[in-house]
Amino acid sequence: MPAVLLLVAYFVGSIPFSYLIARVFAGKDVRQEGSGNVGATNVARTAGKLAGALALLGDLAKGVIVILIARWIVARPDWPYAAGPQPWQSREMWIALAGLMTVLGHMFPVWLRFHGGKGVATAAGVLLALDPRVFGASLLVFAIVVLLSRMVSLASILTAATIPLLFRFVAHDSPYWRTIISIGIALAVILKHHSNIARLARGTERRLGRKKEDE
Repeated sequence: MPAVLLLVAYFVGSIPFSYLIARVFAGKDVRQEGSGNVGATNVARTAGKLAGALALLGDLAKGVIVILIARWIVARPDWPYAAGPQPWQSREMWIALAGLMTVLGHMFPVWLRFHGGKGVATAAGVLLALDPRVFGASLLVFAIVVLLSRMVSLASILTAATIPLLFRFVAHDSPYWRTIISIGIALAVILKHHSNIARLARGTERRLGRKKEDE
């Protein structure tokens, strides 16, 4: 059953809402348009703001739904691991791990030959379902960085980097495993922004309001 949980998390995460919505609204392959990113920002640029908003909601919902499913599965009487001191006996570990698998599914969807998005919205959905306090604090960090820098990519990277700290200090009463596995989520999101990081290092990353912004 733990393997089933992780597979379900991956496949839910791999549902390519951005690709599908861009196809429906504009008949375009979002991977071949704009920045080429399979995410809501590029969908908005390719197929319009409504399509972008729907893609954002879809990606966010994936994270929420998987955490709800994970909580239901680990609470079932046929869950194989009783509570105990070993890592695999922690239900919270499996719930958080399902969240990580959802983000990885979004980033590397089997349906699109493992060419997915950067995981920001899906990770946000996972945070919202795991602990709304961390979600709210991360949203505040994101907004502050965007206001100061006008760079969505920089805001995404810095917000991802703060997630483990927010679990540790804002939600200090949250289960230990949320902090540990949130490090994996943060690293995955940051590494997926490698092209943005390269442009930031060169000083060529464009700001909001300029054309060809590649979030």
